[in-house]
Amino acid sequence: MKKFVYVIGDGQLSLMLFQSGSVLGIPVIPINVKNQIKFNTILHKNSVITVEVEHWKKTKFIQKICKNNTFINRNILPLIVDRLYQKELIDKLQLPTASWIKIQKFSQWKTIFYTLGDNIILKKRTGGYNGKNQYQLSFKDKKKFNIKIYENYIAEKKINFVEEISLIGARNKFGKIVFYPITCNFHEQGILRCSIPDIKNYYLLQEKSESILSSFMRSTNYIGIIAMEFFVLKNNEIIINEISPRVHNSGHWTQNSSSINQFELHLRSILDLPMPIPKINCFSVMINIIGNYLNIAWLNDPLLCLHWYNKSISKYRKMGHINLISNHYEALKNSIITLEKKLPKQYQNCCHWLIEKLNIIQ
Repeated sequence: MKKFVYVIGDGQLSLMLFQSGSVLGIPVIPINVKNQIKFNTILHKNSVITVEVEHWKKTKFIQKICKNNTFINRNILPLIVDRLYQKELIDKLQLPTASWIKIQKFSQWKTIFYTLGDNIILKKRTGGYNGKNQYQLSFKDKKKFNIKIYENYIAEKKINFVEEISLIGARNKFGKIVFYPITCNFHEQGILRCSIPDIKNYYLLQEKSESILSSFMRSTNYIGIIAMEFFVLKNNEIIINEISPRVHNSGHWTQNSSSINQFELHLRSILDLPMPIPKINCFSVMINIIGNYLNIAWLNDPLLCLHWYNKSISKYRKMGHINLISNHYEALKNSIITLEKKLPKQYQNCCHWLIEKLNIIQ
């Protein structure tokens, strides 16, 4: 019998799950978390519930969904979406991550800086993403923060990392796990600007990251796609930065260069469909379009694949993304150089970083 997939959230990730579901003949139905329709009237008997967002208001509507026994990962999600519980879980599993302390009262500050060092990162327990609700501060800055931070934030040691990478994997209920290649990521102002997978140079980190993520998925009985972001240190060790229990922005390159993209792989894993290791068909890079209008001139490049979200424009909003694909590194570099001229100046750093990465990979 055909299963229906309900997705909590109706943003671009939900749209891309819908698109992949259409290819497989799977009905994917986004749920607007603000919708007041009674859940029982829209839930098909043969269904699965998944998420595209981690954070939503605790309405009666959502609470009813979360109690439904078809909700995948309903028991583990609360332990991932709250940074305090996520950190406690990572420590319990003895996986590597930055040192941290729960902030409870003003008198802790001396201990916090003594334990974590001269510079720390404050992170809100819930709702902090794309650089929001995260602050770097030193001891002298502590008085800038009002009482609202207590109990609502954690303090984390500031890590002097060499690079930021992510690993996306999927697991089904039978315990089968598959991974994509490591993705190298470039951030500015806490927002992911561009990504590039590297199959060639990261085999050692691939093994380490797969071991860590496998351990996490098995220990929590996680099902579906999950993204784990890492800091790479000078000694080539890695520590966990954050975990996202869903399809992830750093995996968008899979849409045009992988035999099975992350959205299809998520559906396969939660519906017990065949889950072979995806084959990477070509080289690729991904560039987020943030706070800018669509430029039709981008489409003159035959290597360019545009994914537009049709959202109202806002300064730091992800409006869409571009995947550039080719079987040749030089062709990719030329496309980036050409595209940079058609993008606003704030994309210069991103484009230059991608070209540097391509030179290393090549």
